[in-house]
Amino acid sequence: MAAPISVVHFTDPGCPWAYSASPDLAVLHWRYGDQLAWRLAMIGLTEDAQVYLDRGYTPERMAKSNRAFRRFGMPIATAPRPRVSSTSPACRTIVAARLAAPEREYEVFRALQWAQFTSPAVFDEPDDLRAAVAHVEGVDADAIVGAIDEPQVWEAYERDRVETRTAEGGPTQAQGKSANSDGAERFTAPSLLMTRESDGFTLEAGGFQPLEAYDVCLANLDPTLTRRAPATDVGDVLAAFDYPLATQEVAAVMAAPLAGADSAAAEDALISACAAGTVRREALGDDALWRLA
Repeated sequence: MAAPISVVHFTDPGCPWAYSASPDLAVLHWRYGDQLAWRLAMIGLTEDAQVYLDRGYTPERMAKSNRAFRRFGMPIATAPRPRVSSTSPACRTIVAARLAAPEREYEVFRALQWAQFTSPAVFDEPDDLRAAVAHVEGVDADAIVGAIDEPQVWEAYERDRVETRTAEGGPTQAQGKSANSDGAERFTAPSLLMTRESDGFTLEAGGFQPLEAYDVCLANLDPTLTRRAPATDVGDVLAAFDYPLATQEVAAVMAAPLAGADSAAAEDALISACAAGTVRREALGDDALWRLA
């Protein structure tokens, strides 16, 4: 049975706001499951590193600015990169994964986010891209990275970029959450366009939003959606995802409505599960990823 709601997720692996929204997106995946059909669309924030250099960005400045996003709870490391790079190669790596192994596209996207925010990896360095996605099961990292300059990858990527740059005159622009960095009004990351499949009616949650904004959109689109209650066991949380989760993501899935995520309590439960041998911990940045053992 087709999902009643489709969601276009406009994003970019180099955007700290998109990365910081990961706990809320995990809640949506947990809460609504296969009632939502997700599709990624790459924004392509920059095609040339010179854009960032012209704005005054340096490896030092970017590393320091990442500290401000620690308040959202996702793993962060602050080692400066060797140089500033564009996000285009990473975006095209995700598109290449979509074409070769579509069931792993979201995991490749997440792997590149980890690389961006917890390592000094450089997105225009093929070896760094390969290292970032090498651990994603079912993906040939060499083949994926080797394909990012192929015509079919560029064509699919350009379709994403064109679709992303259609925010002119819409709710996202009205809310001040669009941007125009290259001549067209675009959605910022992470914008969600939610469409009711029965009649094509769409609601926009543009840019970085609180979880409640997504929730109210979905409730208005389809009040008959089954809404899964917060998890009570970390093992249940990890079993519901095909990829490892950060501590804050687990905490968000377990949080009572409007109560806020208790990352300390979630980490305690994860540590206990790790000691019992049911969960595996992988150090990441200043925190960890967790998966079932």
